[in-house]
Amino acid sequence: MSRLQVLISQPRLALGALLTLALASAAIVGSGADFTASSANPTNSFSSGTLSISNTKSSAAVFTASNLRPGGASQSGQVDIGNSGSLSGLFKLSRGTIADSGSTSNLSPKLNMVITDCGTFASGTPTCGDGDDTNVYTGALPGIGTSAAPITLGTFGAAEKHRYQFTVSLDSSADNSYQGGTSTVDFNWTAG
Repeated sequence: MSRLQVLISQPRLALGALLTLALASAAIVGSGADFTASSANPTNSFSSGTLSISNTKSSAAVFTASNLRPGGASQSGQVDIGNSGSLSGLFKLSRGTIADSGSTSNLSPKLNMVITDCGTFASGTPTCGDGDDTNVYTGALPGIGTSAAPITLGTFGAAEKHRYQFTVSLDSSADNSYQGGTSTVDFNWTAG
């Protein structure tokens, strides 16, 4: 007779064998006690920073140059541009559309522009023309990049502020066809 036939014919024996197996399994599983520990970091908080531009002449022209003479004296104006946000950002300068009028030739190509970074306010008020200035643009007015190709000024940290000087002169090659001419343009500052 096979073992299976013996277990079937004697159910008490089969039940006893199953009970023995169950007790042995419970003893093995129940004997593995472990230590446990846990830790939490509650109330995590997140916020975004800011990037904004301060402009001391935000609603006015940097300067108005009048009575320019071919090869004559230059005229200039200054503006302070800063990062008034909490994040650093890459600052850029571009020009808007130039409007020429009043003469038979467009005046803007004869306007020689120099845009100078006179320095930061980190250790006091910067002085333009003191020898440590950096020219960021030198050339004719139309050569200043539009928003598609702006002048890169560098990364300004939070609360960093620079003084810029714009200087213009009328090129000595301007002839009588430029007399009475006017040229206007917007200068635009961006940060990103």
